[in-house]
Amino acid sequence: MSRGGEGDGNSEPTAAGGSGKVTITDAPEQHRYEARVDGGLAGFAVYLRTPQLVTFVHTEVEDAYGGRGVGSALARAALDEARAQGLQVVAVCPFVSGWIDRHPAYRDLLYEASSQVSD
Repeated sequence: MSRGGEGDGNSEPTAAGGSGKVTITDAPEQHRYEARVDGGLAGFAVYLRTPQLVTFVHTEVEDAYGGRGVGSALARAALDEARAQGLQVVAVCPFVSGWIDRHPAYRDLLYEASSQVSD
C-alpha cells in the first residue's frame, strides 16, 4: 500500500480491470473510512473522533489504485461527512492536510485552538 499521495483529479476514480467505481463507507468499529472498488478494499483513512472533532491520522491506498483518485475520494467523502456532522478537523495525516491545502473550500473545517495562553 502507498500512503495517500496520488493525484486528486476531478473525474470519477477508476480502477484497472473492473467497473472502477469507488465507494466510500465509514467503518466506525475500525475508526476509518474505507474505499472499495468492485467490492475490494482499495484504501482507507484512519481517524480519531470526539463529539466536536475528527482527527485524520493516516491514509493508505493499495498500490494497484495509486494515482487513480482513491485517496482524493476518501478525503472528500470524510471531510464532507465531518461538515455534515458539524465537526472540526485536525489533519495530522500529511495526505489529508495537503488535500485540504489544495481545496480551499474545506479549510473552514480546520480546528483552530481558541486559547491565547502564552508563557
